[in-house]
Amino acid sequence: MAGRLEGKAAIVTGAGSGIGRASALLFAREGARVLAVDRTDAVRETVDEMRAAGGTGLAMTADAGAESDVKAYVDRALKEFGRIDVMFANAGISGGMTPLFDVTVDMFSEILRINLLGPFLAIRTVAPHMIAQGGGSIICTASVAGLRANAGGVPYSASKAGVVSLAQTSANALIGTNVRVNAICPGLIETGMTQPIFQQARARGTDGKIGQLNPLQRAGAPHEIAAMALFLASDESSYVNGHAFPVDGGLSSTLPFARPRK
Repeated sequence: MAGRLEGKAAIVTGAGSGIGRASALLFAREGARVLAVDRTDAVRETVDEMRAAGGTGLAMTADAGAESDVKAYVDRALKEFGRIDVMFANAGISGGMTPLFDVTVDMFSEILRINLLGPFLAIRTVAPHMIAQGGGSIICTASVAGLRANAGGVPYSASKAGVVSLAQTSANALIGTNVRVNAICPGLIETGMTQPIFQQARARGTDGKIGQLNPLQRAGAPHEIAAMALFLASDESSYVNGHAFPVDGGLSSTLPFARPRK
């Protein structure tokens, strides 16, 4: 039985860990040839795991927010695979929960450079090639922090709100091309980026409260975001375009509430 991405070629940024690694591995398992990109050498471990499972993958280190690096990873994918069917612009940084008045211009700029400029560069660079081949799927990682306040620091939240808008506006800028652009808005997912939150809760003995604000009453895992990315990457989502999808246990569906007492 053919995989859901059989014959397709994909790029995944931020593939050295967390959501990016889980997505790259799942894409490969479903038949895609994957160029896994990250600014750390951990991306090579992702590809080793991919190949050990029988998948096809290549590793490349690059800065997702640098124009020359984005062009380089797109060129590498075209050289190795001949086409690009899926672009998952997932790389991002958090910046922590720095108070508003302690946020420096340099900090704000760097978070926007990686989190927002990075997906813009990916879209702008890869879209012409997708148009020439007749279509493709571009996926960007946003966040529930880009939908509502209090899910991240100010620069991070602003950058992710920008990603939501970028998916919407780019989808419309690419009208009639059969190139789709969508965003995923993860809730609280246990990754390297969020590890301090989980570690602090476990140290305090309050890990049972992690995720308590969403109806599922738990945090999510990278593979649960990867599953949404797979859907958006596949032809199953061929009529899905210009939207941002929360994958957050229901967090963004609610207003603030008091947890029912048992």
